[in-house]
Amino acid sequence: MARRSKPPEDHDGGERWLLTYSDMITLLLALFVVLFSISSVNISKYITLQQSLRAAFSGGILTGGSSILQSGSDSTATHSPNNTEIPSLVPLTPTIPKPVDQGAAQGSVSQAQLNALLSEAQNSSQETTDFVQLEHILNAYSKAHGWSNQVRAQIQQRGLVVTVLTDNLLFASGQDTLQPAGLPLLNEIATLIGIDPEKHPVVVEGYTDNVPISTAQFPNNFALSSGRADTVLEYLLSRDVDPTRMSVAGFAYEDPIASNATPQGRAQNRRVEIVFERKYPAPSPGA
Repeated sequence: MARRSKPPEDHDGGERWLLTYSDMITLLLALFVVLFSISSVNISKYITLQQSLRAAFSGGILTGGSSILQSGSDSTATHSPNNTEIPSLVPLTPTIPKPVDQGAAQGSVSQAQLNALLSEAQNSSQETTDFVQLEHILNAYSKAHGWSNQVRAQIQQRGLVVTVLTDNLLFASGQDTLQPAGLPLLNEIATLIGIDPEKHPVVVEGYTDNVPISTAQFPNNFALSSGRADTVLEYLLSRDVDPTRMSVAGFAYEDPIASNATPQGRAQNRRVEIVFERKYPAPSPGA
């Protein structure tokens, strides 16, 4: 019989598993290195990217606003790959138009308005000064002739008002014929109208009390007050007063300055007023 030979002994077979184990350990190490490298994030680059995206979609850089969202719904169901090159986000410097310097124009308008206001204030102040002079002249004249209780010049809101109580000075009761006693006073008033530097419009106004009157000449107090004002106006015109400055009005008992319940009050209401009307607004109190 042939004798089967014995295979030779493998002296290295017991250590081959070390090679497989070392290969596996090497692969695991490489895997961990790759995973670690992927998990590491550059924080500064991440923040920069976040800021760029926020600026791009906030409307500060890209125009269009909400139209970008609206156009997305109009796209077709099948989208082809977008191969369009996207440019880098570059912050745009907005072009701000240079503001128009309107300071000069506004300044000129404001200066013109200021000049107009100053001119008007100066004219009003000069007008008041003229009225004060006329007031002093007439009041001094009335005092010198003993008419202080019947004649008074006073500066009011509407102008210089010369009030003349008519009883026993200008007219008799129920009449519109001038009495001789009042002619010197009307001459003085005509002189004041002539020397008025501003040539103010002058209105002659007639007033009565509330006692009814009914005569052939004057059917009511309006006719009486208008007749008396006309008579005074005609006399002033005869003293070379400029007729273009003159006007007349009759108010009867509509604007009393005293109570009509007493004889003294009714005597105060029977009057003629010669009004130098203002051309400029009256200065405010305390100006």
